[in-house]
Amino acid sequence: MTPTDRMAAGVVVERRRIDNPWQDHAWRAVAVIPGAPPVDEWRLLREEGERSYFHAATLDLELYARETDGYRVNLGQPVPQVFVVLRPGEDNDENEVEPFLVTACPYEAQDYEDSGEEIVDGVPMPDDMAAWIRAFIAKHHVEVPFKKRKRKPYDPRKGGFAGGAADG
Repeated sequence: MTPTDRMAAGVVVERRRIDNPWQDHAWRAVAVIPGAPPVDEWRLLREEGERSYFHAATLDLELYARETDGYRVNLGQPVPQVFVVLRPGEDNDENEVEPFLVTACPYEAQDYEDSGEEIVDGVPMPDDMAAWIRAFIAKHHVEVPFKKRKRKPYDPRKGGFAGGAADG
């Protein structure tokens, strides 16, 4: 079994009024709150002109021993980030987006960003969360040596792209 650890992370979402004929607002994650309590519905935190900030959800930030390399890359950046994945809200839901995932692994965040269906925002990682992740890395990281693959000579009897069984 892979060692894991988790911390509750409140997701703060900004709704900003925009001048666009197809949509009234733009949405983005702007912060996480370490150890935040669960919320049943969005809670307005503050309003500033055309912007409103909500505690939209509390999700578990889960750490996995097999992803420590990604956490190390993230913590090595000038400003480490927590990545928040937002998905489109349900049709009958009043919120246009719903927080789906929080992660400290940039590789996992990139996978969601590549899909094009979710919004992925990196928000500054709070210091106490960074310390918790560093402790997890210290306990579980295993350095895996890089092994360069050796090129195998082409064997025309085995087929492949350059002639062989695929030709007809």
